[in-house]
Amino acid sequence: MTKERSVQQPTNLYYDLYVPDGDSAGPRPMLIALHGYEGNKESMMSLAQKINSKDFIIASVQGPNAFFVRSESDPYSQKIGFGWMMRYKAHETIKLHHQTLLSIIETTASDFEIDRRAVFLLAFSQSVALNYRFAFTHPGIARGMIAVCGGIPGDWDEDKYHWSETDVLIIAGETDEFYPLARTRTFRDAISRRSPSVEFRSFPTGHVFPRESLPVINEWIGERLNKRL
Repeated sequence: MTKERSVQQPTNLYYDLYVPDGDSAGPRPMLIALHGYEGNKESMMSLAQKINSKDFIIASVQGPNAFFVRSESDPYSQKIGFGWMMRYKAHETIKLHHQTLLSIIETTASDFEIDRRAVFLLAFSQSVALNYRFAFTHPGIARGMIAVCGGIPGDWDEDKYHWSETDVLIIAGETDEFYPLARTRTFRDAISRRSPSVEFRSFPTGHVFPRESLPVINEWIGERLNKRL
């Protein structure tokens, strides 16, 4: 008789934490950034800091799955990329993502003053659907979510997700080969069923993080911070 079993083992998930220099007049907003497939925490931190490195505490989280990434220009390079999802027992990956974000928020709050009403999630590509799952499984934790060139969960129509006071900004690439514009436009109505405010913006790029969107993201977050005051 053969029977599948499992054994639980502790594993470390890594993230970079950026805290602006200088004193703050009060608790700081927090931006949690997740890279896409083949990305890493350093590249995503660089993008997140270009959004706002003055006001935000930023956590850039690295996916749990590491693998070699081939380079067309240098086929012998040993670059390592990271990913988030595994098709095999995907629910375990989703659970790990939830636990990781909750832990990062609590750990950061124990070391620094963060504004619990101003936690924002930023994701590119593969990690977008994971952040939707988190924000609408744990309502009230994320004040806002920025979804860049990514999709919605395949089980979004099920009753497992909740209404949350989480605003969403969807950013799409107009020539994105993985998420065509005609498809991503439909995400706004789908997400609006559980979010009070969903905005959609597109940029003339393919499946990349549009650099033109960085000031747009900063302005969008700033509008929500001003409403809080």
